[in-house]
Formats: sequence, C-alpha cells, structure tokens
Amino acid sequence: MIDRLLKFPLILVLTGLAAFAMLVPALHALYHEDHSVARAFFYASVLGIAGVSIIGLAISGQIGRDRTDLENLGSLFLTYTALPLYLAVPFYEGLETTRFLNAYVEMVSGLTTTGATLFDDPRRLVDTLHLWRGMVGWLGGLLIWIMAAAVLEPLNLGGFEVTVTGEPGQGSPDGRFERFQRAASSRRLSQATWDLAPIYIGLTGVLWVLLLMSGDAPLVAIVHAMSTMATSGISAVGGLENANSGLGGEALVFLFMFFALSRLTFSTDTVSARRTSLLEDPEFRIGMALVITVPVFLFSRHWIATFDVDAAEMETFGLAASALWGSLFTVLSFLSTTGFESAAWDDARLWSGVGTPGLLLMGLAMLGGGVATTAGGVKLLRVYALYLNGQREMERLVHPSSVGRAGARRKRIRRQGAFIAWIFFMLFALSLALITMAMAAFGAEFQEALVLTIAGLTTAGPLTQVAADTPIALLQLSDGTKMVFAAAMVVGRLETLAIIALFNPALWGD
Repeated sequence: MIDRLLKFPLILVLTGLAAFAMLVPALHALYHEDHSVARAFFYASVLGIAGVSIIGLAISGQIGRDRTDLENLGSLFLTYTALPLYLAVPFYEGLETTRFLNAYVEMVSGLTTTGATLFDDPRRLVDTLHLWRGMVGWLGGLLIWIMAAAVLEPLNLGGFEVTVTGEPGQGSPDGRFERFQRAASSRRLSQATWDLAPIYIGLTGVLWVLLLMSGDAPLVAIVHAMSTMATSGISAVGGLENANSGLGGEALVFLFMFFALSRLTFSTDTVSARRTSLLEDPEFRIGMALVITVPVFLFSRHWIATFDVDAAEMETFGLAASALWGSLFTVLSFLSTTGFESAAWDDARLWSGVGTPGLLLMGLAMLGGGVATTAGGVKLLRVYALYLNGQREMERLVHPSSVGRAGARRKRIRRQGAFIAWIFFMLFALSLALITMAMAAFGAEFQEALVLTIAGLTTAGPLTQVAADTPIALLQLSDGTKMVFAAAMVVGRLETLAIIALFNPALWGD
C-alpha cells in the first residue's frame, strides 16, 4: 500500500500529508475555542485532501513506472518552493492581519528548517499558529532525514559526493550503491521512512516530556522539542531564554543538538556512516573540537584583553560558570544551525568582551553540521576533506618524496573529495555574492543583505536577530528582498550542486 502510494509524484504525496497535518492545529484551536483559526485549518485540510484525491485518481492509471531519483529531486525542489503556498493558506487566514507574501515566506522558512520569523513579537500569533510553525519546521526536518538516504545519497549529492567515486548527480560506477540499484525509488523512500520516522518521532517525544518535567508549558515544550530536532530554532516565546525550564531545559536541548553533528548519532543507513564508532567519525570529532575550542577561546579572552569592567565584579565563580555555559550552548546551537541563544549568552559576551560576535556566529553557521542531518551550512565532511588535503600538502612541503599512509577511502577524500568540496565552497561563495547583490538591488543595506544571505544559505534564521548590530525586522523588508530571501533559503536547504544537477539536461537524458 505504502509502496504504491509512493509511486505517485512525491510533491502530491507530501501535499496530502500536509493536508492531514493541518487537522492537528485545527483540533488544537477548536479545543481552545478559537473557532476562526480552527475553521481556517479545517477548511484548508479538507480542500487539500479533496484536491490531492482528485489528482491522484486522475493519474492513477499512469503510475505503473517507478519515479527516477532526479524526478524525486525535482519534486523536492517543488516541495520547498510550491508547497509553502498551500501551507501558508491557513496561516494567512488564521492570522488575518498580514499579507499572503509574509505568510508564504514564513512557511518557506519553516519547511527549510531556517526558522527566521517575520513576526518577532510572539504575542502577535495565537498558540495554534505557533504550533503550526513548529510542525512545519519539524516535518521539514523529517523530510530531509528521509530524502538524504533515499534520494540524495544515490545521486551523490548533499555531501555524499565527497566520499564516493561517482559524479555528483549520478550513481557510483563502482557498485557502492548496489543495494539501492536493486530497489525502486518508492521502495527506498518507504524503507527510509519506516527506519527513520520512529527514531525522529521518539526523540522528539522524549525531549518534549523532559522539557515538561523541567517546567515548560506543553505548547512551549513541544515547539522547542520539534525545533531542536529539526534545527529550526522556532520558538513560541521568542527564544529558549524566555522559557520556564531555565538552565535545565537548555541542558536538555544542548544534548539533543548533538544529533545534528553527524548522521551516525541516529542512523547507519548511509555510505558515509561505515564507521561503527561515533568517536571515529570525522564530522563528530570536528564538531566536538569546535564546541570545545571556541568557548575556551571566548572564556580565556577575559584575561588576555583589557576591558572597562570592574575585575572584582567580573571574576566570580558564578559569573565565570555562566559565561562558559553560555558560550558552549550558543556555539553548538549555531554550529548545528539551530540558532537558539542561551540565557547566559549576555554573560558570555560581557565576560569575553567581544560585544556582539556576529562574525563568529555566522562563521559557525557557515561551517554547519553533519551530512544528511537537519543542519545546514557547507557541512563538516567537506571541511574535513579540505583539512586532509591541506595536511597532506604541508607534509609534502617538508618531505616532497613522502608517501601518504592513509587507506584508499581517506586518499579518495583528500584528493577527489577535496576537489569537489572546494568546488562547493566556490559555488557557496558565488551564491553568497549574487544573493547579497540581489538583496542590495532591492534596497537592503550591505550589512543587512549579508546577514540575510548567510542566514538563508546556512538555514540559520536566528542569525537575523543576533548577528547584526541591531535585529533585522524582516516584516519591514521590501517584497523583492523577501522573495530573494525565500530563494536563498531554498538554495541553502537543497544546496547548489543539487540544483545544478536538477537543471542539467544531460542527466535527465540518461
């Protein structure tokens, strides 16, 4: 049944799932006697289910053949661009005080797990709309978990191109995807869903219960739990620092953000996860190194530089511990592109004396998390490939006749993998420049345009509130800037190499 259902175009299946998901906020609004919002979600759900059913019946006689991976990639692109038009309908009708364009950008931000919000005052949205924002981001995180294994890996995209011998956008010629070549794409999607959805739902449920036990309200706890697993940074109270769970809640979220550093933390279903030990995984090790070294640098800077702060006031054990914790939490949060800010982040900034370290946070978000996780950025595996290549080149400067002692896989990463990673870095930089110029053309100032572009390309939306000197009011941006920002979020989630593969006629002709 599920295999047959997944033979329909993926965008149609996802639209149907979105229609059924709208029943949850409809029931929530009905329970709270907010009948106008309940009707908006219920009517949108009924119309969506009816529309999907009619289209499905109309094309049911044409689903004999299996969908190719590139067709599924095209459906994924449509999911991030067209599906938010539908997701925005109940949000727009339920809010009633904004334009449809704003609702659309909000839904693109949620579905791509970017988490940037146009409504910086959480009191403007009722609880049901906060729940819907969190659900859209959460479903977007589950989508990328599944699509990474079922679609991006066989096409050598999304970071997998670093470790394999095939060209990006095509399967590997050495048989490394033999287990996938025997199965239809619908079968792979079905298997990935059955394997990963219970893990994703279970982890979200565990974190929700733990946050409830820490003192959060049910809505706040579920939204923060969903946002942590999806690395969207969406909040119903304006940030984790405003939640009732306090330090205990931050500690719980801190532990669950490690799932964004490496896919090996929750699954071994991909080629890049051949190592059985998490401590041997290069992505996790690089991520841990950054989480440790960056806060230590910020903490030690208190004694290295000179500040106009009273030493007796600053040098207390409590403030020092608070500053260290604020640095640890916020560094991991932006490295995983979640974007939650610790309540102790102000203490950390005051302790280190760096003011508003926007460049530091943007740099962490640009590095990003692990391949095939919900994190954005350029991915730690690509950083690792360039590190291996640089290390080998420095060895050859000292010993030109030396012979590398690494195995075949590591040799592949530091040669062809490093070359492809470098190409991706160049495409990322080119995208950064072009999108920044486009935003500037629509009237955004340079700093504002740069922060918006990095926030979109790294899917770290909270950068818009913490990276610049003053928070960026997304609602006040011009329509053109909002559309460019939406495009940047799609490019950041899908990645440039995947979009190039999608629009390459040679690949579609194979």
